[in-house]
Amino acid sequence: MKNFKLIIVLVVVASLASCGNKRTPQFQYMPDMYESIPYKADGENGLRGNPVNSKPVAGTIPRGGHPAYDIADSNEGYDKAKIYLKSPLAETEENFDTGKKMYTIYCISCHGKKGDGNGYLSQADKFIGIPSYKDRDITEGSIYHVLMHGKNLMGSHSSQLTYKERWQIVQYVEVLRTDLLK
Repeated sequence: MKNFKLIIVLVVVASLASCGNKRTPQFQYMPDMYESIPYKADGENGLRGNPVNSKPVAGTIPRGGHPAYDIADSNEGYDKAKIYLKSPLAETEENFDTGKKMYTIYCISCHGKKGDGNGYLSQADKFIGIPSYKDRDITEGSIYHVLMHGKNLMGSHSSQLTYKERWQIVQYVEVLRTDLLK
């Protein structure tokens, strides 16, 4: 009975102690949970002045990434790519097959199955003057540059194709051009 009275007294004291202003916490166990630290959108920590989301060091490449394509979209850039830009991919059967698949998806409707500029859109008179690969003085660099920036009526395909897929298409287009020149 003595323990029962003690329990009742403790319950009453605890309930009276817990009664207070319910709108404000009586005790903050972990204040960071209640009051967040403000961060500015530009990456500066508002409290300490330390950069939180600083930009990467210039010239670095993210893991799994590729160097930025920094050749300008101009006639001078086209000429520069034509002379200096070389494919980093080895000429393998796998790269050729993937290039053929990507060419079939993205290029065949205009440039045709053989690269002669006689694709469906040319036959249907949707676009006139699509060049044949044998009529152009092209290199792997110029093909890649056109895939990146586009040229004349052809738009850029850089957003549809990955870095590797672009170079695989370049390999396939070079084979088509060689076949047309025979």
